[in-house]
Amino acid sequence: MWFSNGKIVDVTDGEVYENRHFEIVDGTITRIQLDAPAASEKAIDLGGKYVMPGVISCHTHLSVVFPFSDTDENENPAITAYRSAQRAHQALIAGITTIRCVHEQNQADLLLRRAIARGWSTGPRIFGAGRAISTPNGHGAGGDCSYAEGFEGFYQAALGELDAGADHIKIFITGGLAHAGESPNTPEMTDGEIAGAVKAAHEHGKYVVAHSGESTAIMQALNQGVRSFEHIYNLNEATAQALASRGAFVTPTLCVTRSESWMRKNHFEEHSIQNALRASEQHLASVKLAIAANIPMVNGTDYPPGDLVDGLPAALHEMYLMHEAGLTPLQTIASISTTAAALLNQSDKLGQIAPNYFGDFITVEENPFKNLDTLRNIASVYQGGIQIR
Repeated sequence: MWFSNGKIVDVTDGEVYENRHFEIVDGTITRIQLDAPAASEKAIDLGGKYVMPGVISCHTHLSVVFPFSDTDENENPAITAYRSAQRAHQALIAGITTIRCVHEQNQADLLLRRAIARGWSTGPRIFGAGRAISTPNGHGAGGDCSYAEGFEGFYQAALGELDAGADHIKIFITGGLAHAGESPNTPEMTDGEIAGAVKAAHEHGKYVVAHSGESTAIMQALNQGVRSFEHIYNLNEATAQALASRGAFVTPTLCVTRSESWMRKNHFEEHSIQNALRASEQHLASVKLAIAANIPMVNGTDYPPGDLVDGLPAALHEMYLMHEAGLTPLQTIASISTTAAALLNQSDKLGQIAPNYFGDFITVEENPFKNLDTLRNIASVYQGGIQIR
């Protein structure tokens, strides 16, 4: 299938290439050219719109229940799967063509990925963690995590998720904001426990993602080989520089502390809302510090990414918050494309409109480097060359 009359947005250098025509065969872009395809070739006219890679969101929960206290750890896996599938479809419709799940009840992400591959469901490309691994009384308690203690416990628990098909391992190195009385400044894992998870991941060519609230625990995990850090509610400059120098990635999830209206609409308990509001200013300061240190930043929501926050899909709400925090338009777009693809180890397949890349793209009316607000009104969504909307 040919796609004609598009303006290709090059997210690597901020350039736009007008009047381009590209072909997608079996879901992959095969060529891009100036010459129009032959009259005998079937082509879709993009009407001069700007063509961008589909959005990649790197901190997703499809199965999460609000308020968190309503989670039933004994829930029938079929119910979990139905809920997750609906949210995955919602994300795809919103233009989010790839997601990284970082904990799903009953390993719903891994199951849903298989269903999508068989054509039984529709949704983004899924890179999944299965269940996150938590200490028994840690931040993940009550969320149907895999529970473990000590080096061997975390090693074996991580192997269990990897054997189920996980692309990465998720751990909780600090407390968070969800529960009454907890703090993101409280460390929750030993060196040995972190090392156990990292060892299992590295043996399988994978990496570890850490829920991380404060700098001491972040440095601890960085020294044990953790590659991806989520939230960074309380980051100091020395830790920011260490993250940058070692090539770690950060998913700031600013929307966690800047979405009060959405939290109330979704019946969050008051203690969760107040925890988020109290952390808000320090969280923003930490993200600004990370941006100044040039840490690779990726988009993530901690919510279902297609959920509407004040009328905008959560992943795009997060994108604008990151831009307001100091990312340039090019860096902001990279956070949902090239930088995200690098984190997923998919830089040769995802995050660009180029030959040999998946034909996942969105179209917008204006040049996003000059008017980032154009993403508030995505015109069309394609995955693997198939029109989603």
